[in-house]
Amino acid sequence: MWRLPKSRSSFSGQSAGGDGQQQREISVNIGGVRLALRPDVLNRFPESRLAELANCPARSFDVISSLCDDYDPCGREFYFDRDPDSFKCIVEVYYFGEVHMKRGICPICFIKEMEFWKIDLSCLDECCKSNLSEKEEELAEIADKVRLLLDDLHGQDSDPAGPRRWQKLLWRLMEKPESSLAARVVAVVSFLFILVSSVVMCLGTIPDLQVEDAEGNRAEHPTLDAIETVCIGWFTVEFGLRLASAPSKVRFALSFMNAVDFLAIMPFYIVLTLTHLGTAVMELANVQQAVQALRIMRVARIFKLARHSSGLQTLTYALKRSFKELGLLLMYMGVGIFVFSALGYTMEQSHPETLFRSIPQSFWWAIITMTTVGYGDIYPKTTLGRCNAAISFLCGVIAIALPIHPIINNFVIYYNKQKVLETAAKHELELMELQSLELPPGGVPRRLDATWEGTMRASRSDTHIPLLTASHGTVAAKKRSVS
Repeated sequence: MWRLPKSRSSFSGQSAGGDGQQQREISVNIGGVRLALRPDVLNRFPESRLAELANCPARSFDVISSLCDDYDPCGREFYFDRDPDSFKCIVEVYYFGEVHMKRGICPICFIKEMEFWKIDLSCLDECCKSNLSEKEEELAEIADKVRLLLDDLHGQDSDPAGPRRWQKLLWRLMEKPESSLAARVVAVVSFLFILVSSVVMCLGTIPDLQVEDAEGNRAEHPTLDAIETVCIGWFTVEFGLRLASAPSKVRFALSFMNAVDFLAIMPFYIVLTLTHLGTAVMELANVQQAVQALRIMRVARIFKLARHSSGLQTLTYALKRSFKELGLLLMYMGVGIFVFSALGYTMEQSHPETLFRSIPQSFWWAIITMTTVGYGDIYPKTTLGRCNAAISFLCGVIAIALPIHPIINNFVIYYNKQKVLETAAKHELELMELQSLELPPGGVPRRLDATWEGTMRASRSDTHIPLLTASHGTVAAKKRSVS
């Protein structure tokens, strides 16, 4: 049996009669771990479960059985089938007035334990509340993923008849590769077209693969031009189908990835228009300059890979979460560039063959030095200038290295979190399917919408994780209908 520190309060004024009987210790057995508690300590929180047990008459078996799992009247020991590790943290509230959650305990399960022992959540320390809020956000994301998976599983039967049904089917085909085999094939084909288009764009710049047109100008090879046209045709059809099937056209237009898709196909049609109408509208030289400028915009199609790569999406999110660190990096580099370029110009000004003509010109030297590039086109020639270059080099290494670790850490945390969320969402779906297949005493299978109406439970215990607040129909039946 383990004991907590004795109460600091004095009990000298209490009588030895009925009070002595009231001060008799009670024993609680939490998952096989016994603990002796004093009723006066438990009465500091009179509405708690243990205080009710301490004040309950010994012969009130019905009341006692409603408060604990089992009871030994001879030894006055109460049995609870609860987590002993969580209870060790919760029982501290009677002695210290607050609860600290130990590392390794699930915050949501710990809150359920506090609710079972009837301890108010306000007793939880602030540091532990922050962990709870993070866990709640994670559970909300799991719930969103579960809803999306459920919509993909049984969305076909719930779709309305007519054009709306085909619109939703087309949207799942173009936007959700995991919804069906055909959608997965479309995603793979789109990915291959992106790779082929990017390779063709690079090969078109090789002089040996270029041909001369009628006016003697270098142009892309006709074969590469034909492949480019086919790829653009696929991108156009894909973008048009996604736009036509989008549930919200405004949200579709404001999406960053959709803007990238539009920029990837727009230069082709503008170049095609200027090529056929340019001679009648403006001079050919201006048309060629506009064509070359628009061809450069074709590099935007490489960003289409982010639509099919979870790694690139994770990297983008990590950079968004690291704006503060990136801002610090730019601030450090900006201050260093200004200081060392000014010092370099001052120290090199007296040299007759100086390469530092002005402070703005010295910015370029400071940038390539602090970033450890060092092209060698501008370099100091005096002793003080070289010392300044060495110091700027060391400061640049330190300024770049400091924010790198938080950025990498954000990437790893988010990537692992996404993996955990996907696994948890699939696990919740499996639990929902098992619940839907359970047979009640009558022998009729229960429907999932009746079983999970209100809140979806991860288990039958009081430590369930609330995820969904609305039913979504029978998963097993929907899976059979889809297959």
